[in-house]
Amino acid sequence: MGEQARRNSDVDWDGFDARSYLEHNYRTLRGDDRRFMEAMRDYFASSSLPSDAVGIDVGSGTNLYPALAMLPFVRELILLDYSAQNVDWLERQVHHFEESWDPFWETLCENRTYASIPDPRAALRQVATVVRGDIFSFRPDRLYDVGTMFFVAESISNSREEFQVAVDRFLAALRPGAPFAAAFMENSLGYTVGGTEFPAVKITEEDVDGALSLAAEGLNVRSEPAGGHGAALRPGYDGMILAVGRKKL
Repeated sequence: MGEQARRNSDVDWDGFDARSYLEHNYRTLRGDDRRFMEAMRDYFASSSLPSDAVGIDVGSGTNLYPALAMLPFVRELILLDYSAQNVDWLERQVHHFEESWDPFWETLCENRTYASIPDPRAALRQVATVVRGDIFSFRPDRLYDVGTMFFVAESISNSREEFQVAVDRFLAALRPGAPFAAAFMENSLGYTVGGTEFPAVKITEEDVDGALSLAAEGLNVRSEPAGGHGAALRPGYDGMILAVGRKKL
């Protein structure tokens, strides 16, 4: 991957190959994603969220599990993404998500809060709305009660400044006290999707803690090493980082 500066606006996001990304990253449930889901699931279930919250998933891409993790608690759920291909894919999945997501839902259902939903496809269809937009220009018309942002802030440019702005905008969309979960690739050198290279910012657990602690409290930051429990997802990263916490009051 080249070291030249690539800001978010320099990237052709409509050329992002959603199907290729899905097949490589989420066609099967990996152990690291499972452990992140378990941690996020149990955190949300213990956060005293009402069943009528309004939630947001920033930069959903072709990853449904953050949205599914908010499903028991929301009456409305915004799935925000900028790529045209991602938006098209999300709209189809909201209507009726593919069977490959069933193992993800089954993992969530190991907590009885999730097992109480008899039909997750109908539940997602009822509450979810796909919105095309990017984190830099998104101006929410309300503050959200719960939120997720998975593998976004560090994976949309190689600018450390834009990484911090993306984190700040995500937290700014949450009401004070709102629980959230955010995930990041650790020390990513960038990534290739469908033959096209995309930029990333090299960050560590300390960087994530520092970026979030400006507007969050009760942070718990953990990591999963690349290849620590099976094959690495791809070359060029050290692991995956998960942070859960609440927007500062």
